[in-house]
Amino acid sequence: MGGMRMKSGEASFALAARLARRELRGGLKGFRVFIACLALGVAAIAGVGSVSAALTRGLAEGGQEILGGDISIRLMHRHATPEERAFIEEGNRVSVSAEMRAMARSADEAAARSQTLVELKAVDGVYPLYGEMELSPEMPVADALAIRDGRPGLIVEPNLLTRLNVEPGDLVRIGDAEFELRAAIAREPDRVSDGFALGPRAMIAEEALPSTGLVQPGSLVNYHYRVRLPDNARSPADIAAWVETLNERFPDAGWRVQDRSDSAPGVRRFVERVALFLSLVGLTALVVGGVGVANAVKSYLDGKRTVIATFKCLGAPGPLIFRLYLMQVMALAAVGILIGLVIGGAAPFIVEAVAGDMIPIPADLGLYWGPLLLAAAYGVLTALAFAIWPLARAREVPATSLFRDLIAPARRFPHPFYVAATAGALLALAGLAVALAEERLFALYFVAAAAGVFILLWGAANGIMALAARSPRVRSAELRLALANIHRPGAPTPAVVLSLGLGLTLLVTISLINGNLTGEISGELPDRAPAFFFVDIQPDQVDGLEALVTGTEGVTAFNRVPMLRGRIAAVNGVPSEQLTVASEAQWALRGDRGLTYAAEMPDGSKLVRGSWWAEDYAGPPLVSFSEELAQGFGVDIGDTITVNVLGREISATLANTREIDWSSLGINFVLVFSPGMLSSAPHTVLATVDMEGGPAAEEALEREVTAQFPSITSVRVREALEAVNSLLENFAMAVRATGGVTLAAGILVLAGAMAAGFRSRVRDAVILKVLGATRGRILGIYVREYAALGFATALIAGLAGTSAAYVVVTMVMEMPWRFLPGTVALTVLGATLVTVALGLLGTWRALSVPSASVLRAD
Repeated sequence: MGGMRMKSGEASFALAARLARRELRGGLKGFRVFIACLALGVAAIAGVGSVSAALTRGLAEGGQEILGGDISIRLMHRHATPEERAFIEEGNRVSVSAEMRAMARSADEAAARSQTLVELKAVDGVYPLYGEMELSPEMPVADALAIRDGRPGLIVEPNLLTRLNVEPGDLVRIGDAEFELRAAIAREPDRVSDGFALGPRAMIAEEALPSTGLVQPGSLVNYHYRVRLPDNARSPADIAAWVETLNERFPDAGWRVQDRSDSAPGVRRFVERVALFLSLVGLTALVVGGVGVANAVKSYLDGKRTVIATFKCLGAPGPLIFRLYLMQVMALAAVGILIGLVIGGAAPFIVEAVAGDMIPIPADLGLYWGPLLLAAAYGVLTALAFAIWPLARAREVPATSLFRDLIAPARRFPHPFYVAATAGALLALAGLAVALAEERLFALYFVAAAAGVFILLWGAANGIMALAARSPRVRSAELRLALANIHRPGAPTPAVVLSLGLGLTLLVTISLINGNLTGEISGELPDRAPAFFFVDIQPDQVDGLEALVTGTEGVTAFNRVPMLRGRIAAVNGVPSEQLTVASEAQWALRGDRGLTYAAEMPDGSKLVRGSWWAEDYAGPPLVSFSEELAQGFGVDIGDTITVNVLGREISATLANTREIDWSSLGINFVLVFSPGMLSSAPHTVLATVDMEGGPAAEEALEREVTAQFPSITSVRVREALEAVNSLLENFAMAVRATGGVTLAAGILVLAGAMAAGFRSRVRDAVILKVLGATRGRILGIYVREYAALGFATALIAGLAGTSAAYVVVTMVMEMPWRFLPGTVALTVLGATLVTVALGLLGTWRALSVPSASVLRAD
């Protein structure tokens, strides 16, 4: 050891590495939890990132098939003009389809006249340009849709067979026409690009659409022109040039143009946002695991106390001690990170094998180095952030203090350099999470909230110890000893509170938010919302429909408004594509928006700025705008908003802004124009019906309406809410699974904390046994200790999670708040039981150690 007599500044990295390698020959004892914590957190982040990358890459690589062409041009209400179509078709292959919502019902009068809302798609003989339609039974699409014996064909998604209780060969009525059901759709290549659907797909031939009578002036029909460019003109540059020329040639066409590079932007944004949230949850799991890292390093150094003291007595400088054990810690961290990367890298393949059929997006399976490198960086920073502090303490504490540390732990603060290094690693973690996020503000809020909860739990742990130390003397000896164990030197209290607290807070927050959403959608909204939305009502059908509906028993209200579709084309003369709009308002520029005109302010609206126009106003066009969007657009009273309606641009002066209450699901619009110019434009009528009597009465009314008015589409609010609720449940399941990783990390940390205190537990148990305590009384002491710790931790996490959920629900989602005591109670009970179970497991092992060997060692 003489070679260690050197100045502090001359500590050799080579010597530290050699000593570290020698000590690591002893195996991984004491570092299993350390490795598991890092592996779990890194695997969560790498897995979420890899799956997201695989899905996003799949959307990009399969863009032609998902979009249905190299380019897709969508027009609302109208076909392309001959001049527009001639330009589109010049040198290209073009497929035309019309898409709308309609009602489908069994034509068999002997059946229960089952009917349902469908997403109707009328395709030409060229469809599909890319990919293959797969039908069951197998047959070409053209044959399935062809006219046979005077009846056109129909193919549908399998769930429509169940809804209508039909099978191939049966007749199905859509609008005024009857179709022969020929096959079920096993695969529709461009289904993903259509986004959220309220009903199953029903597909017919383009030439059969007029016979349905569904297409009327103002009907909500989307006409898609999918373009396949020549083989020598399909590069991204060629596609961009063609689109630019198209828009320059027809600047006022009012169409929406997409190319294969972003075939399903809505789906892509959803995947990216879910991935961001789950990645941040995974980062929370890694931070929870960081507590386990700190515990493991501290426990390991406690076991090396004699070795470190000996090194120092022989002249080893502090930097050598620090480097020696930092190298060991980072070498072991590399093992955990590598395990996590292997699991995370395999995640896309695992998800594809387990749930591939449930995911409609084509995943491009492979190794994605970007997410893996990011997860590795998170792992390294976490290991450094939580290992530096205990390592610095070992560096700074004198040899004499190390020998006394068991009974009188030194409270010396690390050198400012190491404090700064710890803070720097934590800030780098947070900075990396925020800087690389698509939604940086959301990431910042999430990181700030997690840091706030961490600080809260740290303070709570110290508060619990202080309360235990200052508690009044109780008569029960077991309870006195349990309280003493909570605040004694080396107590696991901070580790228990931090490890379980973060994971539990996250799960309580998620569960309460999901519970409030589900309760609102399945419980409160159906009670407040109308029973039906009737759309595509022609003006000459309104009186007859109103007479039928209001004459039906149980109907309590019938409301109607004119409805058009238009695209925001410019604000104050600035084209929409050049506008700078807040992120939360950008959705209003994506595609067409519903709009209406009215003499009176709609119900559910509250005037914020400006004034409403007179009922007999007949001047230049005025418009009322949502206050929320007005803030996002940065517009004020007197500004000009231009909308494109049926290819014609209409400019109106902003007269007022409104705060809109969407929670009733009644009729309301972001854009409401003054009567006048829009009154003469082709439009349909939108109506809502409130009624009592439940699902049976609703079904009966729906049958009567669709029988007398086949072209009117009925949207049952209850079914639409069920579809939304199903999506939310799937999302909540993914979030809970990732949140479960956080809790698993917490349990690992808790187990590590118990293992770290095993030696002191053995000594305590032996002394109590020697003094005459039975095994039952010793277990009783520890049951009280762990139950108190688990209950206190769960209570704090429950309060923190409830507060976070309340803020999100009431301020972010602007929904009414409902406290769910069952969720919080289950969390409190579960955490208490887990803490007691893990504590007793360690205690039982300690009680099994023979007393004689322990006494001889002391």
